[in-house]
Amino acid sequence: MRSKRYQEIKKIIDSKKEYTIEEAIEIIKKASGCAFDESIEVHLKLGIDPKKSEQAVKGSVILPYGDFYKKKIAAFVEPEKEKEAKEGGADIVGGKDLIEKIKAGEKIDFDIAVASVGIMNELLKIAKILGPKGLMPSPKTGTLTQNIKETIRELKKGKISFKNDEGGNIHQIIGKISWDKEKIIANFKSFIEAVRKAKPHKIKGIFIKNVTLCSTMGPGIKIKI
Repeated sequence: MRSKRYQEIKKIIDSKKEYTIEEAIEIIKKASGCAFDESIEVHLKLGIDPKKSEQAVKGSVILPYGDFYKKKIAAFVEPEKEKEAKEGGADIVGGKDLIEKIKAGEKIDFDIAVASVGIMNELLKIAKILGPKGLMPSPKTGTLTQNIKETIRELKKGKISFKNDEGGNIHQIIGKISWDKEKIIANFKSFIEAVRKAKPHKIKGIFIKNVTLCSTMGPGIKIKI
């Protein structure tokens, strides 16, 4: 059962209409009544066949306002790169010692893991621990890198990675309900543009079939793009 508040919000949304991003944000802000600062989420339905690997959509972008989610970053590096990782802003820095602690069952207290290429063989020892949590560094997400300092700095600025799920959808948080409308719009436009650029060459027809905007606890609003 949806909450009474959810049902009331849904009454003011025309399910057949595509709203402008400005209109949708206004509705979401006016309807907000939660005790916490809800996230603003974008949900995309793509015109791809997710079962075909050549149609997979993935990419990354630095959002103009990426500080809505404070990411705690762990850097797995060789001893000579520890200073570089700290200068980049890593919250946790370590090498074989950190890997052994995680292998021994120590709590994973970070949101993103980055690693230098030189330590990857050691990192494979905890791949079965990091992998299921989506924390295993990879060149596909830009978290396995030769340039540790710059990679960490970009992540701290708000760099996000995205990829389609098994249903051919992409879901992404782009801000907070308390933000000025202009910031949410800027992040929305940057994200949509990044997804468009990630379109596989073999895709024909409509690539982004529909876009929905919602708050954490609110119903979806169809967006015109």
